[in-house]
Amino acid sequence: MKAVFLDRVAVVSEYDQIIRSPSFEMKVPSVIALKEYARPKAHPAFTRFNVFLRDKWTCQYCGTRHRTHELTFDHVVPRSRGGVTTWENIVAACQNCNRLKGNFQPHECRMHLMRKPFQPTMIELQVNGRAYPPNFLHESWNDYLYWDTELEND
Repeated sequence: MKAVFLDRVAVVSEYDQIIRSPSFEMKVPSVIALKEYARPKAHPAFTRFNVFLRDKWTCQYCGTRHRTHELTFDHVVPRSRGGVTTWENIVAACQNCNRLKGNFQPHECRMHLMRKPFQPTMIELQVNGRAYPPNFLHESWNDYLYWDTELEND
């Protein structure tokens, strides 16, 4: 929204949802186009969504895939034991496994990680994201994402 107000992007498509303030209302943008080229970052932002994307919405303890609202993120080394909130210490975990692990390290409660946490590259997240086309995304994106489909020859 900030980029829209700062005139840094052009709105290409919108959701039906409307946002309002006391003096303004507009539809929420679903597809935008940058007005100036922005060099992609080598490493993605450390966000909850990107952790879940890196871990493919799969609990890293039991291996079960979950919806976003069913997942939490877990500090492998708990914060109370000096663990920090970084790519290398956070994994996606289902609520049951997170509760079972509690304030322990995985080996102390005989829980084992499916994969050691790591900082992904943008390319690794894009590859994981391709596992969720196109029904996973809003239909307004379909005309702008080609995924791995063959393009028509005219």
